[in-house]
Amino acid sequence: MPKNNHRDVASHISKLSKSTQLVACFCLLTCLSTRTEASMEWQDFSLTYLRGHHYEVGDSDRHILTFEHAAGFSWGDSFLFWDHAWFDDGDSDDYGEWSPRLSLCKTKLYCLNNGTGGFIEDLLLSATVEVGDGFVNWLYGGALQLKVPGFSYFNVNVYRRANEDMADNWQTTLTWALPFQLGEQHFLFDGFLDWASTSDDQRSNLNWTSQVKWNVGQLWNLEHPLFLGVEYVYWTNKFGIQDSPALRTDESNLNFLFKVHF
Repeated sequence: MPKNNHRDVASHISKLSKSTQLVACFCLLTCLSTRTEASMEWQDFSLTYLRGHHYEVGDSDRHILTFEHAAGFSWGDSFLFWDHAWFDDGDSDDYGEWSPRLSLCKTKLYCLNNGTGGFIEDLLLSATVEVGDGFVNWLYGGALQLKVPGFSYFNVNVYRRANEDMADNWQTTLTWALPFQLGEQHFLFDGFLDWASTSDDQRSNLNWTSQVKWNVGQLWNLEHPLFLGVEYVYWTNKFGIQDSPALRTDESNLNFLFKVHF
């Protein structure tokens, strides 16, 4: 067989392998979830508006509208978001993620301390699909749901990344939410931290995105939170691109935030 054909076959096998990894991961989550009644326990919808002026890689001035849906089920939980960004130079961009997780305790596969709790509340199988302009990445791995005093939730997720346009690598993701009060006013500090490893064609990168929000909705006794606040993004080697004099990819970015839950 000609060498070019060998390369073509190897390329197809490589692409099939990544697709198979994704299908296997989501099939596993779906099949195992049938061990319990797939009922919804809670859900939350929100819409966020962000405005910032210090973005790197592309136009520095942006508006972002984010739709989010989070839900808890009898088999685990799910988080979905979709960003629509429009830039001051007239361009726009869309990006979204969906992250389902299968609880080993809820599906009665394995419960720590017989389900009585502790610092580690649950073990989960986790997956994420990232959808952007011309690419789809698949992530699969496991997670720890931790019980940290004062926090509404604190999660540690470890993923293997099956990247469409780059070499595969690893990612660790922390997510948290910490409510607090100043006098009679209610606030929330929440966010995520992503660390992705170095691969053949990208550098390790860290993205710490956090929000501090004041629930102004309580002033009008609204049923659902209405937040005003800020989002701060600290990102090194954004998108895995090494920072250089020709292209700055280390980002420090403060955004105005308005968020409504419904």
